[in-house]
Amino acid sequence: MARDLDRRSFLKSAGAAAATTTMTASAGCIGDLVGGGSGGTLVYGRGAASETLDPQATTSGEVAKVTNQVYDALIGFEPGGSALVESLATDFELNGTTATLQLREDATFHNGDDFTADDFIATYRRFLDENYEYFFEEGSIYGPYLLGSVNEVTAPDDYTVEFDISKQYAPFLANLAAFALVVLPKSEIEAGTDFSSNMVGTSAFEFESLDEGSGTIRLSGYGDYYGDGPNVDEVVFEVVGENSTRGSSLNAGELDIIDGLDPQTITQVEDGEGEIHRTAGMNVGYLAMNIAEFEPFQDKKVRKAMNYAIDTEELASSVYEGIAVPASQPIPDSIMGYNEELDPYPHDPEQAQTLLEEAGYGDGFEFELATFQNPRAYNPSPVQAAETVRSYLGEVGITANIEQKTWETYLTYTGEGSHDACFLGWMTDNGDPDNFYYALLHPQVESSSDQDYVEWGTEGMNTSNRAAWANNEFMGLVEQGQTTYDEGERESLYQEAGSVFHEECPWVPLVHTEEVRATGTNVSNYVVELIGGPFLNQVELE
Repeated sequence: MARDLDRRSFLKSAGAAAATTTMTASAGCIGDLVGGGSGGTLVYGRGAASETLDPQATTSGEVAKVTNQVYDALIGFEPGGSALVESLATDFELNGTTATLQLREDATFHNGDDFTADDFIATYRRFLDENYEYFFEEGSIYGPYLLGSVNEVTAPDDYTVEFDISKQYAPFLANLAAFALVVLPKSEIEAGTDFSSNMVGTSAFEFESLDEGSGTIRLSGYGDYYGDGPNVDEVVFEVVGENSTRGSSLNAGELDIIDGLDPQTITQVEDGEGEIHRTAGMNVGYLAMNIAEFEPFQDKKVRKAMNYAIDTEELASSVYEGIAVPASQPIPDSIMGYNEELDPYPHDPEQAQTLLEEAGYGDGFEFELATFQNPRAYNPSPVQAAETVRSYLGEVGITANIEQKTWETYLTYTGEGSHDACFLGWMTDNGDPDNFYYALLHPQVESSSDQDYVEWGTEGMNTSNRAAWANNEFMGLVEQGQTTYDEGERESLYQEAGSVFHEECPWVPLVHTEEVRATGTNVSNYVVELIGGPFLNQVELE
């Protein structure tokens, strides 16, 4: 998953400090697009297109990396880090069940409107208020997930927003920085603007065009932007599906920045003209077992057998070739609540076979293993990873039939629970453990005490929980973690939640992957983003 900021005044950290202290009390031919010199055109190459331009309609990071250039949230993230910094709000605090944000008075939308608190109120109502005439019925799960705790949001004046939330909710301010909560202009909401194909924000770049055939998106620099930058005249997002083609295009100077690099492309760039940037990521790649739909996965012994059968250490070294480490739990060690006592399951085919026999599947079984075709930061070679996992499972008599789908189709397919098991991954939206545990593994509905899953189609079910897992002990720990403001206590709760996850095995946690990007030699001031971004307003072309 998650995401916009720039270097605008973030060092004035009054907002971040307040958050901490009060918590005790978020088509064309590529060659034609090349820029250069001062200003110029920055061409960003990626592996897949955006299925929409509406930040309230998606959970996709592929959408966020574009919308984050055009829109701002109330709160932002430090470029290259996870600290909360000011954005459309210059000061923010959470005290008990009240959050108060002071807004900047110098931001304007690309349509000329002044930004005020009314714009956020309209944005909020579009996402969550079914009584609002302009309520967006196709809104993503991020609305109820990020703002479901809000009883009321009010604007005491044009530049103050106050939230009354239903309970103490530790991730609240970090949630406000998530890409899905960027602010839309009230005038455009109430004019019926189609945000799926048009963007009107307050950030450093404004929308120019979308070529639906090629997926090319063109943005131009916004002259009245309140922050620093932009330093280029134009940004163009190009879709280049093949990793090797993105690498060769970068080396040829046809692309300026590329992402979704697999190890072969890293070598290609290192041997060519580009520069590799890498840092430990806040992400996880995993294999989710659909417990509700595929009967063998309802037996914990089978799920454990899957973990013992898959050699995550070899997977990290062979398929990922050193850009990933094996995962033992959903969160990486840079996230608060990481449990250092948990190790990845060892590769032990004999133990896997024993567990399968105890579960009544000594002769194995056959299932569909769904995967996506386009590279993702947490899985830059998805098809190769799927084939490797199929090989491991074959050693213990389990037959995995690989089903490949394009990214957009894949999200719909697995989001409807049509898979037996699927590959997925997550890039954090806010750097908080709740954003992994509650977002990906809590069903967000009540569950029966006599089964550890919820049925797909249950009203209100969290469909990002692709395993449909519902363990009451785990759910209770995660819910306590949400409502506890003492960081030490929160850390212990998430460590315990990690232990329950490790024992119950709703997933095979595969790897935590480095964030790897490549830039041309003409690019400077580029910082690899951990959350939010990419921070293209900072980038300069020589």
